[in-house]
Amino acid sequence: MCGITGIFDTRSERPIAPPVLHRMNESQAHRGPDEGSLHVEPGLGLGHRRLSIIDVATGQQPLFNADRSVVIVFNGEIYNFQQLMPELQALGCRFHTRSDTEVIVHAWEAWGEDCVQRLRGMFAFALWDRKRQSFFMARDRLGVKPMYYALLDDGMLLFGSELKSLLAYQDGRGGLRRELDPQALEEYFALGYVAEPRTVFRQARKLEPGHSLCIRRGAPIPAPRSYWDLRFTLDNPVSAGDALEELRARLAESVKLRMISEVPLGAFLSGGVDSSAVVATMAGLSDTPVQTCSIAFDDPAFNESAFAQRVAERYRTDHYVETVQSDDFDLIDTLARLYDEPYADSSAIPTYRVCQLARKRVTVALSGDGGDESFGGYRRYRMHLMEERMRSALPAGIRQPLFGMLGRVYPKADWAPRIFRAKTTFEGMARSSVEAYFHSVSILRGPMRAQLYSAAFKRELAGYDARAVFERHAARHAELSRTDDPLALIQYLDLKTYLVGDINTKVDRASMAHSLEVREPLMDHPLVEWLATLPSELKIRGQEGKYLLKKAMEPKLPHEVLYRPKMGFAVPLARWFRGPLKQRVRDAVLGERLMDTGWFDRAYLQHLVEAHQAGTRDYSAPLWTLLMFEAFLRHVVHGESSVQDSAMRSPAPACA
Repeated sequence: MCGITGIFDTRSERPIAPPVLHRMNESQAHRGPDEGSLHVEPGLGLGHRRLSIIDVATGQQPLFNADRSVVIVFNGEIYNFQQLMPELQALGCRFHTRSDTEVIVHAWEAWGEDCVQRLRGMFAFALWDRKRQSFFMARDRLGVKPMYYALLDDGMLLFGSELKSLLAYQDGRGGLRRELDPQALEEYFALGYVAEPRTVFRQARKLEPGHSLCIRRGAPIPAPRSYWDLRFTLDNPVSAGDALEELRARLAESVKLRMISEVPLGAFLSGGVDSSAVVATMAGLSDTPVQTCSIAFDDPAFNESAFAQRVAERYRTDHYVETVQSDDFDLIDTLARLYDEPYADSSAIPTYRVCQLARKRVTVALSGDGGDESFGGYRRYRMHLMEERMRSALPAGIRQPLFGMLGRVYPKADWAPRIFRAKTTFEGMARSSVEAYFHSVSILRGPMRAQLYSAAFKRELAGYDARAVFERHAARHAELSRTDDPLALIQYLDLKTYLVGDINTKVDRASMAHSLEVREPLMDHPLVEWLATLPSELKIRGQEGKYLLKKAMEPKLPHEVLYRPKMGFAVPLARWFRGPLKQRVRDAVLGERLMDTGWFDRAYLQHLVEAHQAGTRDYSAPLWTLLMFEAFLRHVVHGESSVQDSAMRSPAPACA
């Protein structure tokens, strides 16, 4: 696991300044504390920060082919590299290391852009082929590893594992403009993150999962190319019993591949179904006790460590627990600097802490991330399916105008018992499936955003609505899958949006802040592809989510772990904002920094703060979103991170 960065002159071979490249590379030193190296040649600069995991002795980067005409920087792990080596050797490739990085170099030489089709793992890499005059970037299928890039006005292309490396670029011609994209902000206030391929800065982009970009020097810059997508067929004729056996075998294979390491390896164990399934599988594959860790909370409402302990005892893992105080809110500024973009998932706090804990004992940790999306675990999935059954009872031509009218005239009654809150139901019945799901996952829903934004900001948006992100992916799903199954649609939407923009972003930044590599066996793409062939009744049956995974794990895990209500990694925001963070929220949300942007309606900001702190409404999620946006403005837009400051002071290494 590493941090990569670089500069490519798309037009000619202008010289690259090593001090500039060094500054970009050192801005990500936390991603790879073991080594830092640069390569500079006319029109190209590549930087790499290394966290040594595989081939510790000889896997240094940037890495070259035999005649040094191809050079690569790579972040991630290729889990099938040992299977690819003999195939490439049969094609005449000669290996000088035992690293998965060299496998990518030779795969490029053998198969060109199609090399990514052969790679199984989590990866983001950039390579330069001098003979073909081609610069190639690629990102893994499910977006586990990040890749940011920006094409500057002068034709220089910047890239990096984190936005901070692009922001660290400054030479005599300028750098990345810190001009915010209004459409990105609309996505942020709707979803809590900026969705791919956009970033918060107009000039920068994220390379989307399952995409590559190949640029020939001097030629027009092409659009990124999709090399993989997920097609839901739901047509696998396998019986339920055979599916259970196949799932256990596929999970064991995925976990085994991810246990290859030359450094200490362990697992997160939250006590939930997904992490428990991973740990149980690891225990069956290991001759020694699995190293596991979890955090406990001093607030019982958020503490599930007892369930983790049950699993640890059953498999005699070497289990390590630390208790986190429920008022652990000192990370706000740290998170703003860490994520580089506004990011509003408050579970980033406990995720940061569990990564910090794990790094005390291991360098690699397996997680259960991705299970909810592929197995159908979220409660919102079951709620959406209930609504879909109601929506399907009436044709859209009758349903939408009828319930739309009822939703407009029925009074809002948040204070009333749930049975009398018909307005929300009426509004939901009037929506399309995609619109309804987008509404259900939004932090600030459409009417709230309309009140939040100033008239000037609405003019800048020019009618753009973040729902367009979901509409775009839904259209692609319809093109690929040709199924009207409602669960398949929202699983696809989550795999393209929430999993990438929220979950993977959170885990990557939190883990790499502590130089910890996290591997996700439930995001193994062959496993995800197989699950997409299974009928939806094997994922959600009645009111039970993750049906197949839970049945498969019944012989391996306690019943109370498998079938207890889902808890999640939450923090007590509502209490914080009425108690210890009361003044900080007022200062941030009602302060000059947000108002000076000209983007917000002050009266609505005042309402959010006053109503929440008076206890009449729970606006904790919108307030956290605003609080993190203010911290982003303060640390990223109007200042420089301490990481960048330290990079500027450190001496530059010799270039390769």
